Amino acid sequence: MIIVNGKKEDIEEISLLEYLKIKEYKTDRIAVELNGSIVKRDQYEEIVIISGDKVEIVCFVGGG
Repeated sequence: MIIVNGKKEDIEEISLLEYLKIKEYKTDRIAVELNGSIVKRDQYEEIVIISGDKVEIVCFVGGG
């Protein structure tokens, strides 16, 4: 189980990039924090989130 933006999700292990694709996040418009550390965009594919991890995803929105 992981916690994403404060909500529990029943996931044991998945690459961060795969998770973001499944959840339909636009990776060029988000910032990701994993267990308190910012994850660089070029690391999304190599980072694996596992049970017990805490993920925070912030979406950037334009407007005026």
